[in-house]
Amino acid sequence: MKRGDVILCAFPHSGSPPGKKRPALVVQSDHYNHRIANLLVAGITGNLTNANDAAHYLIDVSTPTGQPSGLNRNSLVSCINLAVLPPRDVGRKIGELPDDAMEQISECLKAAMDI
Repeated sequence: MKRGDVILCAFPHSGSPPGKKRPALVVQSDHYNHRIANLLVAGITGNLTNANDAAHYLIDVSTPTGQPSGLNRNSLVSCINLAVLPPRDVGRKIGELPDDAMEQISECLKAAMDI
């Protein structure tokens, strides 16, 4: 896995059964992706309520940026909903976000952490 990959995983989520596969975005640096077994990801949701929030990134699947995501509907990357996944909870890659989108994700992460 590499930074920017959109994956299916057993994302921990209150209110849904454990082990349900959900999309997530790998936000951990490639340097650490190769050094440690766990993976830092941001949750992806189809709930667009927070689309204008600075800690969320809108993936519009009709755009050239959103098309390679592998998602089938517009979604938000929630940089306030992060998880560290052990290898057993990491599923397959379904797509990826381009570098310009990942630069915006970095800004969303900064907003979420007030850095």
